[in-house]
Amino acid sequence: MNNIQAALADRDLDWIIPNWPAPANVRALMTTRNADIERGIRRRMNLAGATGDATDEVERNRALLRSVTGVDPFWLSQTHGTNVARIDDIDDIDAAQPVEADGAVVTRGGAAATVRIADCMPVLFCTRNGSRVAAAHAGWRGLSAGILEATVRAIGADRGQVIAWLGPAIGPDAFEVGEDVYRAFTDSDPEARTSFAPYPGRPGKWLADFYALARMRLRNAGVTSIHGGGFCTFTDASRFFSYRRDKTMERMAALVWLAP
Repeated sequence: MNNIQAALADRDLDWIIPNWPAPANVRALMTTRNADIERGIRRRMNLAGATGDATDEVERNRALLRSVTGVDPFWLSQTHGTNVARIDDIDDIDAAQPVEADGAVVTRGGAAATVRIADCMPVLFCTRNGSRVAAAHAGWRGLSAGILEATVRAIGADRGQVIAWLGPAIGPDAFEVGEDVYRAFTDSDPEARTSFAPYPGRPGKWLADFYALARMRLRNAGVTSIHGGGFCTFTDASRFFSYRRDKTMERMAALVWLAP
């Protein structure tokens, strides 16, 4: 059992350690909606900065995350775009002025590339030689616009050396979309049609396979080692926040970093 697994077990946390062939110096973690237990009650692990939660509660949750990982998350101001920040030094971290981006690349120990999600897909990356890691926040707008491709380019390594992990997102049986989302993917790539199923009895509505779309985009970008998937934030209410289900701004986090 490694240090992170031990920390999760000690606090009775159901957070997710990615199952992917990352090198030994790469660490990664995905939180759930569940924090530690206080006075016999399980606290919510909301990590969003602008929600109905009191700021001190969010800060307490972020402190718990730091204590489990031993690293400082690099929090982004996410915009559903394709900007990718490059974090080469821990001194780049400025919590008061978060960078507007939906991806981050880290090349040194001390900071974690971090994205917040609640139905959108977190995608974590590393290189086979363990020299750099990255995280991307992929909602349907960012995914169709090319956030995954932009992150792979920003990593700056041979595409065959990049490993990707798809974290918890809304699943293919719950992701109902309209014609705008369907066309955002299929107008530029007819192959994407295979990732959409007509919604029975609802003309103009589709069920989208977010995981299949992400895998297709990554493969087209030259990434062949793709892992993860199989979760559904919408249907698993005991473990995940879901914006579409609950209409709240609570968020989980996925992060990846290089061990010192």
